[in-house]
Amino acid sequence: MTISHLVTHSGGFHADELLSSVILTRLFPQAQILRTRDEAWITPGAGKIIYDVGRAYDPEAAIFDHHQKDAPLRSDGQPYSSFGLVWSHFGRDYLAALAVPEADREAIHAAFDRGFVLPVDLMDNGALDPSVAGPLADLTLPALLETLKPSFDDPAPDADDRAFGEALAVARAFVEASLRRKAAKHRAETKVLEAIRAAGDNPVLELAMGMPFRSAIERAGADHMLFVVHPRGQDWTLTTIRLSDDTFDNRADLPASWAGLTDGALEEASGVPGAKFCHNGRFIAVAQSREAILKMAELAVAEALNPA
Repeated sequence: MTISHLVTHSGGFHADELLSSVILTRLFPQAQILRTRDEAWITPGAGKIIYDVGRAYDPEAAIFDHHQKDAPLRSDGQPYSSFGLVWSHFGRDYLAALAVPEADREAIHAAFDRGFVLPVDLMDNGALDPSVAGPLADLTLPALLETLKPSFDDPAPDADDRAFGEALAVARAFVEASLRRKAAKHRAETKVLEAIRAAGDNPVLELAMGMPFRSAIERAGADHMLFVVHPRGQDWTLTTIRLSDDTFDNRADLPASWAGLTDGALEEASGVPGAKFCHNGRFIAVAQSREAILKMAELAVAEALNPA
């Protein structure tokens, strides 16, 4: 399809049409964004994709609004915003445009929809109270994007459109960073699963480099694993495994006697030459060599399994 115009409403903007614009401008870079409420433009026609305006949802006609009576709902009854509708129809093509491997696209599409798109949809429809974020309410992405609107007394006739263009670059950075992170997590999972198979019954998982590992450990059912080691530059690190994304509690902590120590003091406390650092929170330690970090891991496992 040849698209010459991406049409959304004029005036103040919200996260949903900004984020929709991120997706559509990537797929149709030759198209012009037109922000208008002119009836002729917001009526479906050749060469246009219309979103967040027009009072209709008809993918065949390329119109994606959610403000009308009987607006589209997800299969679980939760509302869409224009972002959710655009992501539903164009998200997979967007992932392909970002060179996400085909084998990973469906999983990443679903994960991004669940963790990024849905909260925007709910907030835009008033189905999620910003107060649920507590003191972080003003730091949610929709709230931050709205801070980029022009001030109420900006007299420039193009103030809203200019601010929209500036906000679009910011919105794009967040969308693409989130998706790059998810794609990297999928790549890492393959490597971690291979390392888990190689480790067998060992409670220490050794990786070739730093990478996300907890989801792969859970997927593999490797409940026996307590710590992870990997190189970092010229050093090696020993890290704990969090119980879940919702907590800082770990399967096992590093020894209390190491907490906050560095260099000679840590070498003396641990008995390991080359020990360099242990965070006061006891979730990461650093050593000069693989040999030293594996010895520290061995000691951490022994204390975790046989606490005093």
